[in-house]
Amino acid sequence: MSDEMILVTGAAGKTGRRVVRLLEERGVGVRAASRSGAAAFDWSDRGTWEPVLRGVTKMYLVHPVLGSPQAAEDVAAFARQAAAAGARHAVLLSTPSDAWGPAQEHVLATERALEHAGLEWTVLRVRWFFQNFSEDFLYDPVLSGEVRLPAGDGKEAFVDADDIAEAAVAALTEDGHAGWCYEVSGPRLMSFAEAVEEIARATGRDIRYVSLTPEEYAEEQRAQGVPEEWMQLSIGLYEHVRSGGLATLGDGVKRALGRPARDFSDYAKAAARQGVWNT
Repeated sequence: MSDEMILVTGAAGKTGRRVVRLLEERGVGVRAASRSGAAAFDWSDRGTWEPVLRGVTKMYLVHPVLGSPQAAEDVAAFARQAAAAGARHAVLLSTPSDAWGPAQEHVLATERALEHAGLEWTVLRVRWFFQNFSEDFLYDPVLSGEVRLPAGDGKEAFVDADDIAEAAVAALTEDGHAGWCYEVSGPRLMSFAEAVEEIARATGRDIRYVSLTPEEYAEEQRAQGVPEEWMQLSIGLYEHVRSGGLATLGDGVKRALGRPARDFSDYAKAAARQGVWNT
């Protein structure tokens, strides 16, 4: 067993739980922190910070509202407290800063907070997860047979959450990753229509993508009771895809792990074999 103690925030999330599993498989000490977990942690409740930081040497940080002024403030304060408690290195889950438009300065401030706290740091700037189609908000639309989004035919470099987790664990357990900002993407650009088509092919089901205008999407979301703030944030994120602002590839998986990123078709076939989208 390693003498490290690695704190994983967002340990119940898509990447967090994968990071926890991989660290445990390596025999590394892990403190899995989340709002409902045994190690209770909440970014908005600073009273939960000190207990989860005791004895921690390294950290994997996921903030739920990255790109907000609050995230930059929280991460800066947490990083300073962690460094004072003895932590040495933090890996931050981030996004391409230009994906956030006006929020770019807050994303960059969040990333810089680690260095300013005196910590070694590694930043993973990641793209839309494959697993959004199988574990999150696009799962029900896929099951329904119709994925209705305002992303047009814009392309994105969808990435596997397993690749992200493996890159994070490499940065937390191996030398040579401190001071690096990895642009973590999949190996090719795809539109949402192409991603849905791959899932349909893998499952043998009739599943289609329907391109909506932002106004049509907003009307449908309001009818479903989605909060206005969340709906507007979603429209902004889809607009970055629609406009082509995310039509770039990153080499972060290759640089961090020395191998190519996993392809979406491999993910779709594996998920289909597991019966994820069976109805």
